[in-house]
Amino acid sequence: MHFINPEEDFDLVIHNVGNSTLDEGVQLSKTLTFYPEELKDNLYNFFTKPFRTEEYFHFTDEEDLENNVVFSAAKSIFEDRTQLLQNSNIIAEQLYRVNGHPKSKGGELFVVYFPHVEFDGEHIKALGIYKLDNKEKFLKAVSNENSYDVWTEEGISLSKVDKACLILDIEEEDGYVVASIDKSKGDEFGIWADEFLKIIQRKDEYFDTANTLSFCKSYVMDKLPEDFEVNRVDQADLLNKSVNFFKENDQFRIDQFADQVLEQEELKQSFEDYRKRFEDVYEVELNDQFDISKNAVKKQARFFKSIIKLDKNFHIYVHGNRQMIEQGVDENGKKYYKLYYNNEN
Repeated sequence: MHFINPEEDFDLVIHNVGNSTLDEGVQLSKTLTFYPEELKDNLYNFFTKPFRTEEYFHFTDEEDLENNVVFSAAKSIFEDRTQLLQNSNIIAEQLYRVNGHPKSKGGELFVVYFPHVEFDGEHIKALGIYKLDNKEKFLKAVSNENSYDVWTEEGISLSKVDKACLILDIEEEDGYVVASIDKSKGDEFGIWADEFLKIIQRKDEYFDTANTLSFCKSYVMDKLPEDFEVNRVDQADLLNKSVNFFKENDQFRIDQFADQVLEQEELKQSFEDYRKRFEDVYEVELNDQFDISKNAVKKQARFFKSIIKLDKNFHIYVHGNRQMIEQGVDENGKKYYKLYYNNEN
């Protein structure tokens, strides 16, 4: 996805949405928000910078997609941009209804209409929704006749977005294409996506890559020790082989993965049996073949940490060649690892 600095100005509305449990209310703007021309580039970068992603979602509803409040509001705005103010009020009221967690903060809600965004080679409209919870204090120094006066002001940092989504005017029948950001933690996490937006992940190469990598990790860490006598070194080796397959190939094929990573027939059968259980438990369908998303690999690889923790004394990070590490027990019953290496850094 690429943002195009539009010749046409983007439209902006700002509201304030409080915590509904605390009855803080909603303060709605009566007009679009004016911004001076000299701030346009800074605001544009602030609104677009968070969405460098390939992970996308669709709006959903159990009965009828039109019942999804944010979807319907976005649809009205895409059909007629003059409806931005009216429908941003609807979006703010919807957020207020779900913003009742004890730890949820009130804050400004920015709703932005972008005339042009490039996605998969198409120039389309987009709608950004940003909830800014956290304020920062800024030091301000102003000169007087003899020196400087100093005081602090509270404001929004142009480098931080707490919660946001970008709705792309494409695939309307499926619930549009939506990018979402949520930096909430603990029990509050999920309210933005599940209760406010009501989105599910879009089934594309990012979806396929992320889910298949999760399945591979789950197999190595959970199922493999059930079916075979395996040690932590072998698990670490298989984790490395799995993620390296995704890093080194542009396309995933289940038969190719089985031949290159699992190799042994009994492992292949165990892997296939567990795949059926994984699909049932997580209610996801794993495809046999798909293009690999390198961004999904990069994100998931962080969780493929091949670390062997030895009491509280040592951690062994296993990155490659299984033949360079041995495990055993000496004559006194003490467990040991023997490591081979060529160079010391």
